[in-house]
Amino acid sequence: MSEPEVWLRGPLPEYPPLLLPVAYALLQAREDIERLAQTVKPEQLWLKPGGAASIGFHIVHLAGSMDRLTTYARGEALSEGQVAALRAEREIEQRAAPMAAIVPAVLATIDRALAQVRATSSDTLLEARKVGRANLPSTVIGLLVHTAEHTTRHVGQAITTAAILRGSGTR
Repeated sequence: MSEPEVWLRGPLPEYPPLLLPVAYALLQAREDIERLAQTVKPEQLWLKPGGAASIGFHIVHLAGSMDRLTTYARGEALSEGQVAALRAEREIEQRAAPMAAIVPAVLATIDRALAQVRATSSDTLLEARKVGRANLPSTVIGLLVHTAEHTTRHVGQAITTAAILRGSGTR
């Protein structure tokens, strides 16, 4: 029998109680990416079945988004490197890095986000934060929750794309 999903394994005392859903989602995403990395063949990573985004795009994009969202949650502006990485995501498929090159960086990004969640004081959750060049309004908790849901969305899309590719004979 396989281990239950992270949220069914009990409390995580190192995380603030109000941020447990964020921690559960990010920890589950981490495990799902590790599992996915073991099943995707190199020739499948950058395929775009039916014009959908590739598995590689979803994995790289979720890490970049997570890095940007957690930066905003800390009340910081994006660095030049983060802005350049955002621009580079548009052409990520042309670079076609192998899974072995992208997964460790993605897992490290998730680990940094988890460390930030652990260090976030519950007293700061409703503090206002600005997002993007337009300085759109959010809060610390809004950004951290969006980090979790955006990450799980792209992990799910990567898993689905991998299943489609396995089913289409691209093995």
